[in-house]
Amino acid sequence: MKSTTIIAYLAAAGLAALGIAMASTNPNQTQYEDYASERLSQYLKTDVCKKTQGILQNLINFNCEKTVDSFNPQMRGIIAGTTERQDFLLFSIYRTNLKLNSVIPSYSFQTVGAFNSFYTYSAQQQ
Repeated sequence: MKSTTIIAYLAAAGLAALGIAMASTNPNQTQYEDYASERLSQYLKTDVCKKTQGILQNLINFNCEKTVDSFNPQMRGIIAGTTERQDFLLFSIYRTNLKLNSVIPSYSFQTVGAFNSFYTYSAQQQ
């Protein structure tokens, strides 16, 4: 056999193995909801809570981080209701549009999921 034929067969086998690996590790909607609620929780704790900690805590003895933790199940439900998943078998794209009310700004997130991991490539305040 010629070396180019062998290389072609090896490349085809490698691409097939990669495709099988990607298809079997394409994360599902539940995994995305876990990821998104954890990321949102971290953001609220590190950015929002730290900025309002002194004012609210002194004013009404408010513990922001405990409130965020107690709100986690509701956050997951909101994320589930505002997320659209496009499944491409090898990977998935998730589009989440968080809009709670007219007072709180809305946010749009786009995330790709592959190999049991997520990468948020777009996060915009609307």
